Amino acid sequence: MSEHRRKPPQQQGGGRAAARRGQPGPSAGRRATPRGATGSPSDSYESPSGSGGSGGEEERPYGGRAEARRAAQRSSGGGRRRGTEAAGSAGRRGGPNGPGRGRPSGPVKKRFIDYPRAGRSGGARWVPSWKLVSGLFIGFVGSLVAVAGIGYAMVSVPDVAHTAEAQNNVYYWADGTQMVATGGETNRQIINYSQIPAAMRYAVISQENKTFETDSGVDPKGIARAFLNMARGGQTQGGSTITQQYVKNAMLDDQSQTISRKFKEIFVSIKVGATVKKEKIMEGYLNSAYYGRGAYGLQAAARAYFDKDAIKLDPSQCAFLAAMLKGATYYDPAGATSLDPAANSDANTRRATAQWSDTLDKEVKYGHLSAAKRATFKTLPKAQNPRSNTRLSGQIGYLVDLAKGYVVHNTKITENLLQQGGFSIHTTFDKSKVNALEAAVKEVRSKKINPKVRPDTDKFVQFGGASVDPTTGAIKAIYGGEDATKHFTNNADQTGAQVGSTFKPFVLAAAMQWGVKDPDGSGQRKIASPKSLYSGKNKLKIKQYDHSVWTNEEGKEWLQTNDGNESYNPPSYKIDLREAMRESVNSAYVQLGMDVGTDKVEQAALKAGILKTSLASSAFPSFSIGTSDPSAIRMAGAYATFADSGRQREPYSVEKITSKDGVVFEHRTVAKVKEAFSPEVADNVTDVLRTVVDKGTGTAARLTGRQVAGKTGTTDGNKSAWFVGYTPQLSTSIGMYRLDDNASSKNRTFLEMYGTGGEKKIHGASFPAQIWHDYMETALKGQKVENFPPPQPIGEVLNDTPSPSATPSATSSPSTSPTPSDTPSPTLSNSPSPTTSESCGKFDWTCGNNGGTDAGGSGNGGTDGGVTNSPTATDTAGNGGGNGNGGGFIRGQTG
Repeated sequence: MSEHRRKPPQQQGGGRAAARRGQPGPSAGRRATPRGATGSPSDSYESPSGSGGSGGEEERPYGGRAEARRAAQRSSGGGRRRGTEAAGSAGRRGGPNGPGRGRPSGPVKKRFIDYPRAGRSGGARWVPSWKLVSGLFIGFVGSLVAVAGIGYAMVSVPDVAHTAEAQNNVYYWADGTQMVATGGETNRQIINYSQIPAAMRYAVISQENKTFETDSGVDPKGIARAFLNMARGGQTQGGSTITQQYVKNAMLDDQSQTISRKFKEIFVSIKVGATVKKEKIMEGYLNSAYYGRGAYGLQAAARAYFDKDAIKLDPSQCAFLAAMLKGATYYDPAGATSLDPAANSDANTRRATAQWSDTLDKEVKYGHLSAAKRATFKTLPKAQNPRSNTRLSGQIGYLVDLAKGYVVHNTKITENLLQQGGFSIHTTFDKSKVNALEAAVKEVRSKKINPKVRPDTDKFVQFGGASVDPTTGAIKAIYGGEDATKHFTNNADQTGAQVGSTFKPFVLAAAMQWGVKDPDGSGQRKIASPKSLYSGKNKLKIKQYDHSVWTNEEGKEWLQTNDGNESYNPPSYKIDLREAMRESVNSAYVQLGMDVGTDKVEQAALKAGILKTSLASSAFPSFSIGTSDPSAIRMAGAYATFADSGRQREPYSVEKITSKDGVVFEHRTVAKVKEAFSPEVADNVTDVLRTVVDKGTGTAARLTGRQVAGKTGTTDGNKSAWFVGYTPQLSTSIGMYRLDDNASSKNRTFLEMYGTGGEKKIHGASFPAQIWHDYMETALKGQKVENFPPPQPIGEVLNDTPSPSATPSATSSPSTSPTPSDTPSPTLSNSPSPTTSESCGKFDWTCGNNGGTDAGGSGNGGTDGGVTNSPTATDTAGNGGGNGNGGGFIRGQTG
């Protein structure tokens, strides 16, 4: 047999069957893989040395399986699919790619968290397995349990004996010296549960937490609300249960409004609820709560409001004190206007009454009080007047109240944080000026006011004053009353007393800033010059824009009287605005206010710095002569706007606040300057007011060697008197009135001052001007003399036509009729059909002055004008149109 036909020898090691069983043979390494197993095109050819040559192991054309696969994918003969199929077939034959169907050979490395999931493709890779979900849930719950356990173990039950240990706040004078340290007094005495009346416990349970005796001490819904509120950027809410409120009160070491603090509070509440008896919780809560008036705990509150021990409180008084827990600022019937003008006595009394009544009704509803007993409580129990500690006597208490009010309303420091103390509060108050103002008032009071000799006229006399730096708005001094521990209301910050003719500069400013409305029928406003002429006639009929006499809603005409029933410059009665201001002529400025528009007069007052809440209705002509009742601080601040050439700054009382964490607040970062009036307007107002002091009603206020501008003011019925004046360096207002502070809020009325101090009548030129003079001489002593800027010419002379005939024709020519655009002000016109007086020209001051039925002023003598309200149906000719009493303590202002 030929060589080439010889049968090849059998392979050693058992052939194919052995290969399938994985038994190694001598040639296993040379041909362990059939051709094509790798999917490579080259696998279909033999190696150059042949299949059974002596060249040793078969050479691989590629470096590894991955490279072979990539080569298969690049090939044009089969692409990715054929290569994959080949690899798969090799795998099924037990080739080197692995024993399974398409799965790689070798062990798969397991991950601790199989996510995204291995062996899955597409969206399935991102669907977690049930094992993963259940594992994570168990881990989360376990973590919460662990955190809760650690938190529970770390917190301790608070000790009521350590609560309410607030720090003092230290107040400083403007020169940096200490004024007083106050605010952190512990006005508290702990009492036992047995000394707490059952009525007090039931009052707070009924109003705040009816399930207290059975709940666990925490309210999950309340906690959720608190966290939601924090997430929205708001402050955390108070505790929802009595237990939580007690814990909140007790944790004075940390009063921050943070989530971590809230968590701590929750853990403490849970621990207290689980380990402390309900009696102890109630005892701790009532002993640690703040009731206002510096009183921590029920015993201190019982003394502060009713001057009795807690055990002697009746159910009505307990319900009252439960209302104080809502926040004494807004529920104490005495009021707290230094913290918020809305917290006046009347408003607080209404709120307290509603809360007190609701608490008693709920006690009946929940079975804690009988209906018969409830029926005996018909009015809010009478609380005594608040008393400050002796360190706040004299003017210090008023100064501290004013500064506290500014802090609460102009910084991020809340009333609660301020009460806890730890702040250094640097005020604007000048100690020497405060002392000088108090001394000036005491001088007049000691020499002129004698209640023992004149009880009917000198009793209940009160003064209020304030002094403001025009260049900064800083309040340098105030006079709030005789003693802050005896007279609680700050007379510098709130009075309710009308300001009278001191309001006239705002009328003049409006006339020069915006002009009078269409004086000649041209449809244009015209800026008024101080030389403009108006009528000084007493009992002048005030006319509207259509030349008709103003009437009220009942058709009654308005006759404006001058103080003392005096007419000026007959027979023409013409008087320019400078002279009318100097002599405080009501008729001229009431008519000017109508011509400008009382809405513009109101706008001028607001721009100068008067608060809207203190303004009377501008719907009546008398608005222009001071039916409003701004505070002494606001009047000084408004006149300071004129002193600084029309630049308005808000009065303020705190320069800087610091704490252990550094500077908390600086006024310079929030100070703003607004141009209320142009310099031409403000400087002309100042120039006119200088004549009042130089040779008018305010001569008693002249200072040695200094320029002074100012205005006197007296109100109808002689129930208040003012002097407000300024130099370039200092603006000061002084008010005087009679008011019985001990009367109930409903019965508070301003009393007449005829005969007070032995004077026939009190007017701004008397005691107020004298106090102003004495104070300013001392306050400005040693300071450089400064003059006001000279005024620039402004406006045009209005009404400078020849005087009308004293006996005009009964009818006027058609040419004097108003144009179609001449319509009365919508806020002032309630006029019925035109009267015969409409035939008179607008400035025909002698025409038709005999047909009126009402007078607009009292005309009771004096030198500086009066103020009246709108006439009513009961008014009679020649009498004032209202009592001008201001309505009691209303609308205080905060400086």
